[in-house]
Amino acid sequence: MTLPELAQSLNAIYPTRYSHFTSKQKAPFICYLDEGEENFHADNEAYIEGTLVSVELYTDAKNLAAERNIKNLFKQREIPYEKGPTIFIESEGLFLTTFSIKLI
Repeated sequence: MTLPELAQSLNAIYPTRYSHFTSKQKAPFICYLDEGEENFHADNEAYIEGTLVSVELYTDAKNLAAERNIKNLFKQREIPYEKGPTIFIESEGLFLTTFSIKLI
């Protein structure tokens, strides 16, 4: 899966943009970021290239249903993921839950 394909899949669930929106959004919404690459190397060659991606879910309150929607998408697309803790961003009045994935 590529970054544009990921964005399209996420956007089918909630409004999604790379990095940030340029206008105020009504939660829930998603931002995603390219966090670099993690490749499998052997014999002086990169056999498997992988893009590390952070998927950030922003909600008005802790939203288990929204988290489950994203997890289900990852499971359907066979994308392994890690979910970080949900934190409250006081200045924005929003909760942030971050998922870490690797696209191969």
